[in-house]
Amino acid sequence: MSDLNLSGSCLCGSVAYEITGKSKVFFHCHCSRCRKATGTGHASNIIMTPESVKWTAGENLLKSYKVPEAKRFMAVFCGNCGSPMPRVAADNSIAVVPAGSLDKEPGVRPEARIMGGSRAEWSCADSELPVFDTYPPPSG
Repeated sequence: MSDLNLSGSCLCGSVAYEITGKSKVFFHCHCSRCRKATGTGHASNIIMTPESVKWTAGENLLKSYKVPEAKRFMAVFCGNCGSPMPRVAADNSIAVVPAGSLDKEPGVRPEARIMGGSRAEWSCADSELPVFDTYPPPSG
């Protein structure tokens, strides 16, 4: 657990928030719900206490979708641009902060990949692919 004091926002800048306090965990989640909610192979989420998240702009623009059969899973996003935003579990037990929505590096690293049994075969896993600082060089 690390003490965090960070800001985050959506792609269009209409919604903004701050997180303060100790992070509980930081996971890459490969479950099918996280994949669908992010449109990627996994969600990168920092888990905090619900009171750790404070909205600083655009809270009224937030939209959400609760998966009916899910105990906790809900997608929260900016109603203008669709960017994933922090969400508090329905039972008020945790806040899930999408790490990609943070405005700067959090200073903590993911601790694990979870729901690996649900990982899409095409999804990234450590050290499988080359890494480029920008785009790869032209092939030819």
